[in-house]
Amino acid sequence: MDRRAIALFIFVPFCKIKCTYCDFNAYAHLSRWMGSYADAVVKEIDNCQLSIVNFFARSVYFGGGTPSLMPVASIEKILSAFQPLISNPPISHLEITLEANPGDIDEAKLRALHSLGVNRLSIGAQAFDDAALRRLNRGHTVADTLATFDHARRAGFDNISLDLIYGLPLQTLDDWRASLERACALAPEHLSLYALKVEPGTGLAHQIARGKYPAPDDDLAATMYETAEEMLDAAGYAQYEISNWAVGSQRSAVSGQRLDSQFAIRNFQSQHNLTYWRNEPYLGFGAGAHSSLGGERFWNVASPVEYIQRVARGESAVAGRETIARELEMAETLILGLRLNAGVAFADFRARFGEDARARYARQLAEARALGLIELSDERVRLTRRGRLLSNEVFWRLLP
Repeated sequence: MDRRAIALFIFVPFCKIKCTYCDFNAYAHLSRWMGSYADAVVKEIDNCQLSIVNFFARSVYFGGGTPSLMPVASIEKILSAFQPLISNPPISHLEITLEANPGDIDEAKLRALHSLGVNRLSIGAQAFDDAALRRLNRGHTVADTLATFDHARRAGFDNISLDLIYGLPLQTLDDWRASLERACALAPEHLSLYALKVEPGTGLAHQIARGKYPAPDDDLAATMYETAEEMLDAAGYAQYEISNWAVGSQRSAVSGQRLDSQFAIRNFQSQHNLTYWRNEPYLGFGAGAHSSLGGERFWNVASPVEYIQRVARGESAVAGRETIARELEMAETLILGLRLNAGVAFADFRARFGEDARARYARQLAEARALGLIELSDERVRLTRRGRLLSNEVFWRLLP
């Protein structure tokens, strides 16, 4: 039997402080549990081996929270637990990503992680503006971002992504331009840009409700997004997903050298996240981690302490399950695929589901096309530039 590719995700729920906008399953002041948590993740991985013998790892992603707070020894134990899945292809051929907060990791630790096989670093810069960072309670400065980026380069990382947020409280268009300029000056291989979303119950939501900051301006955020498209294109970045850009495939930002087509060409798109956008299988480990496998979605208990206790008792950490009906899987495959600039190839959809997406979604696609939100050809459907700004107007039409 052929083994299928699968993406592996490890959620690390620990943080030094809680950012005002964050509604993730992340906790400050629980670092005393970090060693027990890593042991529980290893045990969870070991316990599920029988269910994944037909798979091999496509990617490994340490997300959070703040994975850069986890000791190197814990990262090593977790990667070793995955060894049955990463022996073929070997670890050197995998994309292994770790999220890091500026100022939380030094060059020595980065070198140690790189030697373990971690070869992609995602740095949560969020803004190149100290005042904006203070308003978000980020706990780091622009200087910390610059130092962490430099440490990563010195440690051997040649695949670095920067996260930035736009539409921040009191952020002007000039502020956003300045952040983009400073980010591009560092020449990371990848950039992820996210519009601020004010989630209920967060510190930021309370601040806005009290009048400390104005609510986000959707029109300004749209202008910021269009500005980013223009500036990053001019800087040599290719947009491949609604919120993500990678350095052009013919050029390495770190070396500056052009690569001839006869040699291997680096692809700096996030291979892990492409699994999600292609609606392919993934397994998550840790507190609150989600998985999608075999026609089911399932997720672990959110509390890190309860997660540790359940696994230690030999119990399942799974808190809930959902069967994915065929109609929902088809709609989600189309919706997630439309997030990619390349869109969805009709031949791929037919090969997966045995149906013609143009026929099944004829009315919905016609409506979206009439609104100027999608482009249709004989081969594929994809969002227009206007469609990327108003993508939800397309997505809700496709849901069953």
